[in-house]
Amino acid sequence: MGKIIEGEIGDAAKILSIQKLAYRSEAELYGDFNIEPLKQTVSDVEKAFEDYLILTYIEDGEIVGSVRGYQKDRTCYIGKLMVHPDFQNIGIGKALMNEIERRFNVERFELFTGSKSEKNIHFYEKLGYAGYKTKKLDREETIFIFMEKLAKAGTTPF
Repeated sequence: MGKIIEGEIGDAAKILSIQKLAYRSEAELYGDFNIEPLKQTVSDVEKAFEDYLILTYIEDGEIVGSVRGYQKDRTCYIGKLMVHPDFQNIGIGKALMNEIERRFNVERFELFTGSKSEKNIHFYEKLGYAGYKTKKLDREETIFIFMEKLAKAGTTPF
């Protein structure tokens, strides 16, 4: 059983390598290898540490998954959930989502995924998220579905 810890800026290269592996399936689904997660650099990921809490999932001493989030007002915005393809479908993504939600004392959580990404949408729905709008972002051609989940009353961070 792995463990979830806060990532450090020195983890940026490893996180980026997992990101590029994990998002390949999205690129294939959309026939677009110019998507933002595949274009990012190590310095982009390093810069994310300034604004996001970045969690990593460690298995046998290696990072195999990551998720990030930040709070604005009473909402936690969750992004870049990723699990190395060799470690998918065994509960790591769910564990990372549960932990990032636990770390923020907010009224709601918000995230987005590709509107054609049925596997991702189903995964988030199982975690209690519901789609509330679709939107194209300026950075790429993908149409995204934005999903939200209200926080459970009485939960406290840490």
